[in-house]
Amino acid sequence: MPFFPANDPLLRNPDFRRYWFSSVLNSFGAQISALAIPLCSALLLHATPGQMGTIAACQALPYALFALPAGVWLDRRRKLPILLVSRLLQGALLASIALAWWLDMLSMPWLYAVTFLFATCGVLSGAAEQIFLTLLVGRQQLIEAQSKFATTDSVSRLVAPGLAGLLVQWLTAPFAVLFDSASFFVSAWNLRKTQLLEPAAIPSDRHPLRDIASGFGFIWRHPLLRTLAWGAALWHFFLFGYNALVILLATRELGMTPGMLGAAQMLGGLGVFLSAVLVKRLNRRYGAGKTFLVGACGTVAGFALMPAIPAALFGSPVYSAAAFGLVVFMYDCAVMLFFIPFMALRMKATPDAYIGRVISTMRFLTGVTGPAGALAAGYLGDRYGIRAGMACVAAGGIVLAGALLMSRPLRSVAPDQP
Repeated sequence: MPFFPANDPLLRNPDFRRYWFSSVLNSFGAQISALAIPLCSALLLHATPGQMGTIAACQALPYALFALPAGVWLDRRRKLPILLVSRLLQGALLASIALAWWLDMLSMPWLYAVTFLFATCGVLSGAAEQIFLTLLVGRQQLIEAQSKFATTDSVSRLVAPGLAGLLVQWLTAPFAVLFDSASFFVSAWNLRKTQLLEPAAIPSDRHPLRDIASGFGFIWRHPLLRTLAWGAALWHFFLFGYNALVILLATRELGMTPGMLGAAQMLGGLGVFLSAVLVKRLNRRYGAGKTFLVGACGTVAGFALMPAIPAALFGSPVYSAAAFGLVVFMYDCAVMLFFIPFMALRMKATPDAYIGRVISTMRFLTGVTGPAGALAAGYLGDRYGIRAGMACVAAGGIVLAGALLMSRPLRSVAPDQP
C-alpha cells in the first residue's frame, strides 16, 4: 500500500511535497515574527500609534514601488532562483534584528528599514511563488493546493503564537525573531532540490512600460479581474489600518501580556483550520466568487468587533482576552476565505503570457493602498485614540462589503465542476 493515497495526485508529487514543506517552515516562522516584531515596537521601543502605522506602511510600500516592474521582470525569468535568493535575504534581514538588539542598536528606524527591505524581497518571492505553484499543480488544482496549505497554516497558528509568546517573555522579542530567520534558511535549502523543469521564459523586445500598460489594460477590460482589483485594493487599505492598531489595542487597552496575546492568537489557527474545511465545500456549492464575498464580509465583521471589546468584559480582563481570541478566530478564518478564492479566481482568469504582470499589478494596487491605510489609522489613533481609529477602519470596511455584495461579476462565478 503506497504511503500517499493514489487518488491524491498532489501528495504523490515529490516536488509539491517539497514545496509544501517549505511553505510549512515559512508559515511557522512567520507566525512567530508576526507577533514578535510588533512587540519589539510596542513594548521594547514604546512605539506610538503613528509609528506602528509607519511600520505597517513599510510592509506595503515596496509593492507600490516595485510590483509593476517586478511583474514584467518575472515574466522574463525563471522563478525558482528568485525564490531561493529572496528567502536567503529575508532570513538575513530577520537575523539582523537580534544582532542589533544585542549590540544595543535596535531602534524604530532600524525596524522601518528591515521591514521595508524584507517586504521588497517579498514583492519578488511572493509573486514568483504563485506562478511557481501554478506551474507545479496546474490551474484546476489551485483551490485544492491552497486548502492543503491552509490546513498546515492552521497547525502553525495553533502552535507558533503560543510559542512566540513564551519566547518573547523568556528571551525577549528580538531573539524570538531568530526562529523565523532560521526557517527561511532551511526553506531555501529544501527548495533547491526541486526537480520541476520550468519552461523557458519567452524573450521580449518590448519596452517594459508597454508591458506594464498592457497588464493594466488586460485587467481593466476583464470584468472579474477589474472587480477583484478594486475590491482587493480597498480591502487592503482597511486591513493595513487594522493591523497597525490591533497589537496596541491588545497590549495597552486590554492589558494583555505577550503570553496572553500568544495564547489568544492561537485561536486564529483554529480559524484557519476551519477555513481549510469550508473553502472547498463553499467553492463546490456556491462558487469561488461567493466564497470570496463570505471572506470579505467576515473580515469586516472582525474590524467592527475588535474595538468594541471592553477593557474588563464582565468585570474581568481575562474575559476580554477570551473575547479577543474569539474575534481572532473568526477574523483569521474569514481572511483565508478571502485570499484562497481571490488567488484562484485571478489565476484562472489570466492567460500564461500575462500571469506575472497581472499578479504584480494586483500587488501594486494593494501596495498603493496599504501604506495609506496604515498611516491614516496611525494618525487617527494618535489624534483620537486607538479605539476610535479602529472604529473608522470598521466603518469604511462596512461600506466596502456592501459594494462587493452588489458586484455582478463575483456573484455570477459558477461553482467548479467535480
